[in-house]
Amino acid sequence: MSGPGTMTGVKHSSGRIRPGDAIFSGMARGSALFVTAVIGAIGVFLLWQALPALRANEVNFLTSREWSTFNPERLAFGVLDLFAVTVFVSGFALLLAMPVALGIAIFITQYAPKHLKKSLGYLVDLLAAVPSVVYGLWGLLVLAPTLSPVAGFLHEHLGWFFLFSADNQGMVEAGFTIFTAGIVLAVMILPIITAITREVFAQTPTAQIEAALALGATKWEVVRTTVIPFGKSGYVSGSMLGLGRALGETMAIFIVLATASANFRASLFEGGQTIASKIASGYAEINTDLQAGAFIAAGLVLFLLTFVVNAIARSIVAGKGVH
Repeated sequence: MSGPGTMTGVKHSSGRIRPGDAIFSGMARGSALFVTAVIGAIGVFLLWQALPALRANEVNFLTSREWSTFNPERLAFGVLDLFAVTVFVSGFALLLAMPVALGIAIFITQYAPKHLKKSLGYLVDLLAAVPSVVYGLWGLLVLAPTLSPVAGFLHEHLGWFFLFSADNQGMVEAGFTIFTAGIVLAVMILPIITAITREVFAQTPTAQIEAALALGATKWEVVRTTVIPFGKSGYVSGSMLGLGRALGETMAIFIVLATASANFRASLFEGGQTIASKIASGYAEINTDLQAGAFIAAGLVLFLLTFVVNAIARSIVAGKGVH
């Protein structure tokens, strides 16, 4: 039997804190405080660098669609279109990736033969190791031409609906649109969602699965009533992590998505720029601190957007309960 002095704890039976526990506790607390301090410092730095440009801005930063930073003495930059395109293309990618990731995770953990589970999981995880620029080139040279007939069909038959409308037929045929960019992003975030969902599903208690089978449930009924409810919070968490990855993606979007001269109209067959790709493409414009501050202000919006996504994810997970 184990007494108070031999059980794993932070104190001896005499009440003294063990040196090892004290050191570990201090290191853990220090690490948490350090990470928090770094994140706070990044936010303060971005705000400090952006304030001069925001004061010199001649338009409303949050509601304007204009972006003109060539002349430091007449700055006019707004983040509305950039924000809308960022959220729209990331949301479209998440909508495509979530059901596919769920299906892959269920198949690997519940249906795949034992000798194939590790191999299939490894192949899916390999997608995360592919550099962003490779995805961008694949989208530009392979996916866009391949999807061109599909995009043309959707635009021809469903063009009356705002999601499939387009003012530039040439862009639809070329394929350098949000439609293509969203599919590229979906492939990029697929391994992240799949890996987390797969690991959570694999932790489903065997006793619960066997109990469901003993009651006469089919394999799908076991998955629907036992596996999915158990891993629901992990699935949502993985999806939000994938969304965060999509929101900050730069090179693939920069290569695949064509810029647009018109205002964003929430169509899949339009071009545009996300916040990240705008910062990347506008690097050559930065010659003064004020010009840099305009792009830093856009980066600050993206920085805050990730916090909002994480907060939503935590609230969803808390609402569903963590198993």
